[in-house]
Amino acid sequence: MFAAVGIILVLVIAVVVWAIGIYNKLISKRTLKEEGWSGIDVQLKRRHDLVGNLVNSVKGYMQHEKSILEEVTKMRAMSRDAQGVAAVASAESGLSQVLGRLFAVMENYPDLKANTNVLQLQDSLVALEDEIQKARRYYNATARDLNILIQSFPSNIIARRYNFEISEFFELENIAEREAPQVSF
Repeated sequence: MFAAVGIILVLVIAVVVWAIGIYNKLISKRTLKEEGWSGIDVQLKRRHDLVGNLVNSVKGYMQHEKSILEEVTKMRAMSRDAQGVAAVASAESGLSQVLGRLFAVMENYPDLKANTNVLQLQDSLVALEDEIQKARRYYNATARDLNILIQSFPSNIIARRYNFEISEFFELENIAEREAPQVSF
């Protein structure tokens, strides 16, 4: 009789320890994912500041290109205000497209090609795009690990019980945008 109660007690304790372990692992993975998103957020804020500085630097040279500068400013604001992974990814894709058009238009201005401030901003933007790519890869890896844990048996039982949700990936909408914008003068 005591042996049966002992075995049941050991099994209950084992299940409780297992559940606590899974729960802690889910918390750990979710925290890593949030850290990854924070890294993306920091890089995107740096990008938004850099884009603003770039627009201010080229304004004087590009008097006849007011519409493209306004579009960059508008897309920058939309990107800053976007909430959620999918909305941020979409807004950043739009900003990348309009920046590509700005760089193409800037090719027509020889004075800009010689302006060291503009060249420095462009170099910084190219380097920053690489940092954003790294942050995106880290975030997506942590989101993948969390998603696998949430969907895998038996950890999905604990994940469902405590309302862990599948994470969205930070993906660019179009394949051409997956590469950093090419800036050359």
